[in-house]
Amino acid sequence: MEPIRTLDQLLESLKGEPPRKVAIAAGHDPHSIQAAAQAVREGIARFLLVGDRQRIESLCADFAIAHESFTILDEPDDSKAGMRARDLVVSGQADVLMKGLISTDKYMRLILDKEKGLLPKGSVLTHITVLDMPEFQRMHGKLLFVSDVAIIPAPDLSTKIKITNCAIAAARSFGIDKPRVAILAATEKVSERMSATTDAAILAKMGDRGQLAGAVVDGPLALDVAISPEACAIKGLVSPVGGAADVLVFPNIEAANAFYKSATYLAGARLAGTVIGTTSPCVLTSRADSEESKLYSIALGCRLVKA
Repeated sequence: MEPIRTLDQLLESLKGEPPRKVAIAAGHDPHSIQAAAQAVREGIARFLLVGDRQRIESLCADFAIAHESFTILDEPDDSKAGMRARDLVVSGQADVLMKGLISTDKYMRLILDKEKGLLPKGSVLTHITVLDMPEFQRMHGKLLFVSDVAIIPAPDLSTKIKITNCAIAAARSFGIDKPRVAILAATEKVSERMSATTDAAILAKMGDRGQLAGAVVDGPLALDVAISPEACAIKGLVSPVGGAADVLVFPNIEAANAFYKSATYLAGARLAGTVIGTTSPCVLTSRADSEESKLYSIALGCRLVKA
């Protein structure tokens, strides 16, 4: 498989495959319906909308969308709709779970339910974002994978190992045979006073010894040397990842989220994002996300479905 280098190529890569089934929890959501309709038109997914049938059909009429494009499972109560949607994924009747009008806290509780949820024992719930950035494309001609911008506030070393493995798996699903992973910190120098640097150094050594399989891992790396060959040359840094990272693993949610929002609002990045670490991808979009971003996030969820 040739590497997928743009989000448009991500859509195209799915068109030659059987469409995945996406169950939307509380599917009576205008934004989700519009994104789902676009995904159906693109031929990348089929949808089971679990929600208030009357509201779904009314919204479809408002947007001139044929409600027959979807399978509608009538359940007016948001919480019950969420449980039914999740259970469709657990039972294998759907491949991907997607948040509709259900609140984020209820959606996350569905995923994390110890008896019926989607998080395997010993796994970690994390978030992967794929950025299609004009300047990064000009420099490298590829996508950039970023974690974790949304879920884990302050990961310890054990959690960072799991985040890194999840990010590696996501990048490899895009046809990147051996993704270059930068473990970020404020500096390339290891300092016992900065836990981000010591964690990064341990992860880099684990990568050297094959404990983070399928990737080239280095750290600590500052953001500039992770993505800019020029910055590496100026600083005299020799690194197998420096200047060419495919994946950025941030030390905490503040740094990751600030980067994510800067990339989208200031640098014109297009994006896709989903929750991973689960038995099936769980699409979690923001109300502020564009319809295009929601479509790409659906496509990302479909790409990450385990064969």
